[in-house]
Order: sequence, then structure tokens, then C-alpha cells
Amino acid sequence: MSRRKSGRNVHGIVLLDKRLGVSSNKALQEVRRLFNANKAGHTGSLDPLATGLLPLCFGEATKVSALMLDDNKRYQVVIQLGVMTDTGDAEGSVIETKPVPDLSMEEIRVCLQQFMGEIDQIPPMYSALKHNGKKLYELAREGITIDRKARRIKIFELKLLSGSQAGAWEPDRLTLEVFCSKGTYIRSLAEDIGRTLGCGATVQALRRLEAGLFNIGQAKTIEQLTAMSEQDLFQCLIDVDKPLESLPCTHLSDEQAIAIKYGQSINFNRTPDLIPGMGQGTVRLYHAAVFLGLGEMLLDGKIIPKKLFNMNSQ
Repeated sequence: MSRRKSGRNVHGIVLLDKRLGVSSNKALQEVRRLFNANKAGHTGSLDPLATGLLPLCFGEATKVSALMLDDNKRYQVVIQLGVMTDTGDAEGSVIETKPVPDLSMEEIRVCLQQFMGEIDQIPPMYSALKHNGKKLYELAREGITIDRKARRIKIFELKLLSGSQAGAWEPDRLTLEVFCSKGTYIRSLAEDIGRTLGCGATVQALRRLEAGLFNIGQAKTIEQLTAMSEQDLFQCLIDVDKPLESLPCTHLSDEQAIAIKYGQSINFNRTPDLIPGMGQGTVRLYHAAVFLGLGEMLLDGKIIPKKLFNMNSQ
């Protein structure tokens, strides 16, 4: 006999402003308990050292979490120059220190320019990537280092936010804003910047400001969520289909909706007034204003079900 779930079928996304010093999973479980939700997941973890925007998915929203992992991200990072750690951030053990050269603002900007656009980046050993079924950070903790293949990432923006205050140069610290593609490791970026400057570097502080459509201004802290009434708490839930806004959508008839729910393809008459710009590819499906899920539009006008959602809250 299967064990009966004691929680609720909560569907939606909560934007959490994760605090310093907790893992993403611990932060998720804290919010999950507030909702008494049966099913929950997060979209791309933040290290305990990092704070900021952490989208949490509940119920059927967990089905879009994998898609949200592909979103571009924006961070603010404080880089400590002249210090290198085994983890690439301030939580690790210092393995080397070097004197920081007398750098000008222009030299810093020239350095940062080298990391703009598409670049190859080697993931850090302290990461959740796997090698022969084992996470790299587990191997790193055993003192094992393996060769990692460089991955192609993209840095859209790399701004220097500090360095000169009231004419006084901060010689050993840079505060940067980074807008980057999925798969970017800010710790690796910091180390590469330090290497280019000739002194090494490590991440001292990191804050995520944006993830896809969402930004930190929309997020709530755990303290704010805990203080809310149940009604206000549930008003914080963002609709499951919100991250899919960029996809074209169509509304199905009663007959079409039934067919899609049973996993059958449907014939769909594409007209410009119904679906502007729609061609072949993924589409959002709705019936009576209820989000049904995602379908695949074929060139012959048929739609086949791709990922269906059950928004029943009972």
C-alpha cells in the first residue's frame, strides 16, 4: 500500500531572496514547510556563500524547472585579489597568496574586456558536475583532481561597480556585475580574472540579481514569508506558465482538449490572428483559460502533446 501524502498539492513558483550561509536545499525545505507542499524543487542552486534570487518550484511548476535552468543570470560579485582558495571562494582554504600589482582603472577594464562575449571556461572541481557517476566536489574533498573539459559560455555584460571611491583606489578588491549564460561559474570567472591580472583571485561575496524573467526586487526573504498570513503567502505564488511566456500559445476547443489530455494529436488550423508568427516548435496549450501544458506544432498543422500539467489542487 502506498503511503498517503499529508501535504497539499501546491502549484506555482516562489521567488526567494536566499540568505547567507544556508544551502539551496535547506532554503527550499524551509519554504516548502510554510506551504506544506507535497512536491518542490529549485532551479539552479546557490552556494551557501551566495545570496539572492532563488526561484522555488512547487507541484506542477517542477516540470518547468529544467527549462528555467537554461535562463540567463545576472550577479553582483566581490572578488578578492591576491588570494587563491581550493574552492574558488571565501569558504575554502587559502592555497596561495600573491602581491597585487598597482593596477589602474584602464588596466582593469582592458582585462574585463577579454572575458566579454563567447569564451571557453573550465568548470571548478568544487562543482556538482559528475565524473563516472560521482560529483566533482566529492572527488575534490578526497583530494582528487581530474581534467575538466572547457565549456562554451557567454558573458553579455561585465561591469566594474567599484574600484575608485572618492578618488581612493581599492587595490585588492573588485565589485563586478555579471550578466551571463547558463553554465557560467562565477568562481571560475573570478579565478581567470585574477590569473589575467597576475595576482590570482577568489570570490568574497556573490549575489544573484536576475534569473530569466525574474529579478531580486520580486523576491521575499524567509523572514518575510514566515510573517505572512496563509492568504498572503499563497498570493506570492507565481503562475506555473509564467516562465514560458516567450512561447506562442493557443486555446483549444473542448474536443481538442480531451484529445490532448489522452495523449492524442490534434489537427489545428493555424491562422495569423490566432497565433501570430507561429511555426514549427513548442507551443503553450490552454482550455477555458486553464493551462494544460506544452505541445509540439508540426509543419502539417498537427499538435502533439509534449508535456502535460495537472493543475488540480485537491
